[in-house]
Amino acid sequence: MTAAVPRTSISLPLLTLISASLAIMALSQPPQLPAAWGFVFKPLTTLLIVWHAWRRGGAAPGLARWLLAGLMFSLVGDIALLFPVSGFVPGLIGFLIAHVCYILGFCSRVRFGAVRWPFLLFGLVAAMVLGRLWAFVPADLQGAVLVYVVALTLMASQAWAWWRHSVRDPQELRARWAAWGGTLFVFSDAMLAIDRFAGPVSQASLWVLASYWPAQWCMAQSLGRPAELSAA
Repeated sequence: MTAAVPRTSISLPLLTLISASLAIMALSQPPQLPAAWGFVFKPLTTLLIVWHAWRRGGAAPGLARWLLAGLMFSLVGDIALLFPVSGFVPGLIGFLIAHVCYILGFCSRVRFGAVRWPFLLFGLVAAMVLGRLWAFVPADLQGAVLVYVVALTLMASQAWAWWRHSVRDPQELRARWAAWGGTLFVFSDAMLAIDRFAGPVSQASLWVLASYWPAQWCMAQSLGRPAELSAA
């Protein structure tokens, strides 16, 4: 007999989608909702993804610890970036630590650099984007931005290395989620950087957040099935 799907398995994606949509509308330029709503629904969306990850972490507790830590540091970054000027560097640091956590989590599944071509591919993409933007990055931020780009590139590359190393393995689907999460993260941050340093980009908040939250959702999905479903 097939076990009933818990109601939260259906409602959580919907709640996350609604919260993300309200945040994007509030943070868009011009705002489609009161701007203050962004201070509520932006952190709330990430917290809902944290909940999603927490529910799914039982099958891989080592990976879950690192991914949950990454999501929590992402939450710090989300809140900091609500203040675009004073919060940019704290936000950069929050997301930098998040990427380090994700790298360590993926390394718990497969050794670092187990598949090399993703590092070459994402390194080339990062070099192209950074090369186009470098002249616009203030001198006092260039070191921090460079370190962040390296961490982001390594995170996405290691996620793909996990996936490609896991082909024909039972964890292949979970690794695939991580790989596409890393890819979406690269796209989101590229749009954010272009808008901040070389922009403005039309509807930047839509492009950035509509790829950022799916990236984080993919990270949570890489933890496998929810604990209650695994036990059913």
